[in-house]
Amino acid sequence: MDQPGIGAPLHVRPDGPWRKVPEHLTAYGNAVVHTTWGEWLSTAVTQPRLRQLLGRDWTRCRRIPDPTVRYRFIASRLLMKYTAAAALRVEPESLDVSYRLGGRPYLRGFDQIDLSLTHTGDLMAVGLSRDGRIGVDAEPADRRMRFDVLQAQMCTPTEAAELARLPQDEQAAETLRLWTLKEAYTKALGQGMRLGFTEFGFGLRTGRLLAPDGTRGSRGEWSFATHRALGRYLLSVACHDTGLDTAHDTSARTMLDPGFAAAMAEIS
Repeated sequence: MDQPGIGAPLHVRPDGPWRKVPEHLTAYGNAVVHTTWGEWLSTAVTQPRLRQLLGRDWTRCRRIPDPTVRYRFIASRLLMKYTAAAALRVEPESLDVSYRLGGRPYLRGFDQIDLSLTHTGDLMAVGLSRDGRIGVDAEPADRRMRFDVLQAQMCTPTEAAELARLPQDEQAAETLRLWTLKEAYTKALGQGMRLGFTEFGFGLRTGRLLAPDGTRGSRGEWSFATHRALGRYLLSVACHDTGLDTAHDTSARTMLDPGFAAAMAEIS
């Protein structure tokens, strides 16, 4: 059910391959990367510029007592910084990640770039878009989600009818995929679990966004995709295209908000 406008997720490590991030932004308007905590552990532990890289997250990091939780926090923030830096063609230390109400990350001074972060098990993934909002969500592919238990909580009548016709194994797999898509969509909206999953739906065969009654829920401005990541996770992506004439050049000098740039010039 992948739709045009979203490329396959890129597997990255601290040493790359980062060149593919701006390539995907040029081709699709967005890029999604994924990796594992373990692949970033050495960088999180030995990076000599860690304080500069973490920026405002440095103090928060120092307050995390559990070493495992602390290293995972560091790795996820490094992944966001490295991904955004590759897109903007700048050094990751020059970027300032901040958080909106509810904890959604964003890049200060780069209003045209949207970020989304997800993690589960040993996987972490970041989505980045220059065309509008983006949301990513992942679950272990072998997680068993029972349609009969979750139907009332997550399905519209149209979805329930489609799922009910499937064999049990296929039904469980489709329920899991549907869950990740709904998570990704609500994250893109900035709503998280505050938006009930029965308030919108997806066509199982088409992947299109639907209203609760099964009618069309958008005019094509939303794209969705689900991919296997590392062979053992489902990674779903929701992307909104604002329809604005966004810059195809994603270097920092093009994407930097003019007001922010002027303020930084005055400070310096």
